[in-house]
Amino acid sequence: MRIMAFDYGTKRIGIAVTDPLQIIATALTTVHPEKIWDFLSAYLATEQVETFVVGKPLQMDGSASESAQHVTGFVRKLRKTFPGIQVVEVDERFTSKMAAGVIAQSGKKKSKRQEKGLLDTVSATIILQTFMETKF
Repeated sequence: MRIMAFDYGTKRIGIAVTDPLQIIATALTTVHPEKIWDFLSAYLATEQVETFVVGKPLQMDGSASESAQHVTGFVRKLRKTFPGIQVVEVDERFTSKMAAGVIAQSGKKKSKRQEKGLLDTVSATIILQTFMETKF
């Protein structure tokens, strides 16, 4: 069974998944928030997911950031829509900076590095990797 991670944003949601053995975290795609529920229903029709991991936006002092309310609503709906799948929130404070660093070092052309969707999927992958490292 896979683990799926989300970097939630009001314009795009970055999504990453593990392989079925939960060894490797891979960037999957970005989806507009209005289309996430159709995307998840279609994905879950063909793949088994045991855990959803959602990046929780926090301030440097650990308090909730302005975007936290959107993530809270997303997490609530995930739990209600897919009650058989565990939902875990993880601190995402440094994932965007880490993702930007990974992309900069990737050797991709500047135009590709500036794609916002790439940053979101790499951020989701880092969120997933962080969860996997703390899980084992």
